[in-house]
Amino acid sequence: MHQSPIRIPSLAAKLSLLAVAAIVAGCSVTPRQATQDEVRQRVKADTQGMHVGQAPIAGPVTLEEAIARTLKYNLDYRLKKMESALALGLNDYAGYDMLPKLLASAGYRDRSNDSGGTSIGIVDRVQSLRPSTSEERNYATASAEFSWNVLDFGVSYYRARQQADQYLVAEERRRKVVQNMVQDVRAAYWRALGAQRLAAQTQEVLERAHLALARSREAETQRVISPAQALNYQRALLDAISLLNQRRQDLEFANRELAALMNVEPGVPFTVADTAEARLPAVPGNVRQLEELALLQRPELREEDFKKRITADEARRQLLGMLPGISLEAGRQYSSNDLLFNSAWTQGSARISWNLLQLLALPSLRSAQDQQVRTDEARRMALSMAVMTQLRISVERYRLAVEDFKLADTAAQVDKRLADYARASVAARLDSELEVIRTQARSVLGSYQRANAYAGAQIAFGRLYNSLGFDPLPDNFHQDDIPRLAERVRAHLRATEQDTLKMTSNLFGHPPAVSVRLVGVDDPVLQARMRAQIGEVFRRNEMEVDAARGVPLTFTLQREFRDGLERARWVIAMANGRGEVKGEAQYASTLPPQARGSVYEATLAAALTSKLPELRTWLAAAAREAQP
Repeated sequence: MHQSPIRIPSLAAKLSLLAVAAIVAGCSVTPRQATQDEVRQRVKADTQGMHVGQAPIAGPVTLEEAIARTLKYNLDYRLKKMESALALGLNDYAGYDMLPKLLASAGYRDRSNDSGGTSIGIVDRVQSLRPSTSEERNYATASAEFSWNVLDFGVSYYRARQQADQYLVAEERRRKVVQNMVQDVRAAYWRALGAQRLAAQTQEVLERAHLALARSREAETQRVISPAQALNYQRALLDAISLLNQRRQDLEFANRELAALMNVEPGVPFTVADTAEARLPAVPGNVRQLEELALLQRPELREEDFKKRITADEARRQLLGMLPGISLEAGRQYSSNDLLFNSAWTQGSARISWNLLQLLALPSLRSAQDQQVRTDEARRMALSMAVMTQLRISVERYRLAVEDFKLADTAAQVDKRLADYARASVAARLDSELEVIRTQARSVLGSYQRANAYAGAQIAFGRLYNSLGFDPLPDNFHQDDIPRLAERVRAHLRATEQDTLKMTSNLFGHPPAVSVRLVGVDDPVLQARMRAQIGEVFRRNEMEVDAARGVPLTFTLQREFRDGLERARWVIAMANGRGEVKGEAQYASTLPPQARGSVYEATLAAALTSKLPELRTWLAAAAREAQP
C-alpha cells in the first residue's frame, strides 16, 4: 500500500531524466567539414555568376567602353552598390523602431490537478477548511496589448538618424570606388594600347636579333670570326633582346589588368582600339584653389562629416538613456476559464522608472564624449592635411610626367632617325648588321619609353583628378546600356581634355542656378525633404539651387489611381524670365497603394537622374540667352 506511491514518482523521475538526457544528446552539434561536392558546387556557382548578364565584346575596346564596362560589370563596384542598398534598407527598417509596440498573444494551459486551497480571514483570522478554486484545469488565453515607452522612442529616433548617416557613409565609399576604378582603367588602357601598337615592330626586331644570334654562333663554330668578336656580338644582341622583352612585358601586363577591371571572362581575347593620343591637359597653376575643391569634394572628408553627426547622435542617445523612462500600456485580455466572473477585460497601466545609479556614470560619459569629439576633429584635420599634401604631390607628379613625355617623345624621334640611317647605311654597305639591329632595338625601346611616358602622364592626370574628389559621372548611369554609357563617358573625357579641371570654374565662378518649385506635394515635411534632395543631386552634378536668381524649374507630381495601383508622373518644366516654357520632360512610375513618403522621394530621385541631360541642355540654352 505504501510502496506504490513512492515507487511511481521514482520511476517517473527516472523517465524524465532519460528524456532530458536524450534531448540534450540530440541537440549536440559537432564540427562538419565541407565536402568536395559542396566545394565544387560553390566553385561552379561562383564562376557561372561572375559574368552573368554581360554584353559580349563585339570589337576593339575603346577607353570609353572600357570605363563603361568597368562601371557596369566590376564585381567590387557591385559589392559597394549592394552595401549601399543594404544601408538604405536598414535605414528604412530603423524607422519602424520608433513605432509603439502592439503585441498579440494566445496560449493554452493544462495541469494535472486543480489549483486552489483553503483561506483564512484577514480580520478575524477564521480559517475555512473547505478547499476551493477559481481556475479550470485547462483553458485558453488571448490578449492584444499596446505599449509605448517614451525613452525607447527617443533612443530609436537617434538610432534611426545614425542609420541614415550610415547610408550616406556607404554612398561616399561607393563614390570612392567609382573614382578609383576610372583611374585604374585609364592607367591600364594606355599602357595596354602602347604594348599593342608596338607588338608587330617588336616581334620583327626580336626575330632579326634571334636570327643574327644563331648566325653568330654558327660563325663562331666554323671559326669564321674570332671567339672574342663573336661573344661580344652575341652579348650585344642578348642585351637588346632582354631590354625589349622587359619593356614589352611591363606594358602587356596592363592588358590583363584591364580585363580584370572590366570583369572579362578568363580566356576571352580582346584588343583595345587604336585611339589617337589626346592632348595632355595643361598643368594647373592655382593649387590653393584646387586644395579648397579637394576639401569640399573628397569622399573621405565627406564621410568624416557624416561620422561626426553619428558621434553627436550617439552622445545624445547615451544621455537620453539616463533619463527616466515612462511606459504606457493598454490591452484587451480574454480567458476561456468558465470559473472567472469576467472572462474578458481591458487593463491599462502607466509606469515611470529611473535607474538613479546611472547618474554616477554621467561625468565619465561626458568626458568620453568630449574625448571622442576631439579625436574625430584630430582625425579629420590629419586627413585634410593628407588630402592637401596628396593634391600638391599629384600636381607636381603630373608636371614631371608631362616633361618626361616631352623628353621621351624627342628621344623616340631621334632613335627612329638613327634606325633609318643605320638601315640606309647597311643598304649602302657602310655599316654592320649588328649596328642595324641595335639601332632598331633602340628605336623600339624608345617607342616603348614614349608609350610608357604618355601612359604615365595620363595616369598622373588621373591621380590629380581623383585627388580632387570629383565624380567621373553623375550617379544616374546604372540604367544605361554600354553604348549609352560609353557615349556619356566620351563626352566627359572630351570636356576634361579641352578644359583642364573644368569643374573649377563651375564651383568657384557662377555655376548654372535654378529656382525650384514643387507642385502636387501638400505635406510640408515631405516637400522640405524633396527640396533638400533636389539640392543635393544638383550640387553633385555641378548645378546650384538659388531661389533668387535661378532659372525657374517646376516639378509637378501627378497621381492617377487605377486597378488598385497608383501611377505617379513627374513633369519637369523649365521657363525663362518671361514665363515661356523652354523645356519639358516627364517620368512615370507605378507605385503600390498607400505608398509612403519615401517612395515618392525615390521616384523624384529617379526622375532627376534620368532627366539630367535634358536639364543641362536647357541650362546651357538659358545661359546663352542671358548673354548680352
